[in-house]
Amino acid sequence: MFSTQRISLRKVEKNDAEKYHKWRNDTDVMFSTNPSLDLYSFEDTKDFVENVLMDNSSSKSYIIIDRKNEITIGVTSLINIDYKNRNAESIIDIGEKEYWGQGYGTEALNLLLNYAFQELNLHRVSLKVFSFNEKAIRLYQKLGFKEEGKSRQSLFRNGQWHDIIHMGILAEEYVDTIEISQSKR
Repeated sequence: MFSTQRISLRKVEKNDAEKYHKWRNDTDVMFSTNPSLDLYSFEDTKDFVENVLMDNSSSKSYIIIDRKNEITIGVTSLINIDYKNRNAESIIDIGEKEYWGQGYGTEALNLLLNYAFQELNLHRVSLKVFSFNEKAIRLYQKLGFKEEGKSRQSLFRNGQWHDIIHMGILAEEYVDTIEISQSKR
């Protein structure tokens, strides 16, 4: 559906439930993205994939694929899409740990934002990030997201309280970010 030289995005399908279940129950993968860290049964995950990721009019979810090896490496979504006010929230999980820190998340989110602003004509995309996830915060800032606020001490991890930071990007800010990055080439 969407692609760069290294990755492609395709819609989530029913047969993705098994791979997603593996990621969803890996506490290393979910540590910096899922507030609950609960373990899920395969039936719960299958239900989630079919009813939330696939058949929900207010979300669009995509599997991230390494094009070179045709390996499914993660998932990214626009959720809580509000077409009237042209807003959505974005999420991303790179489930295959050997792909962490190599720019795959940046590429996937860039594709997702391009789709959100250019195809869906959204005005604003937001996200939430845990304050200890400094790599993700830098990634989001690089893409043009701005901090809009925080939910103070609303996440308990490893015996400490952490903030959840709320970030957002407007369509014109995304266009500016693309123009700046293209002018640096």
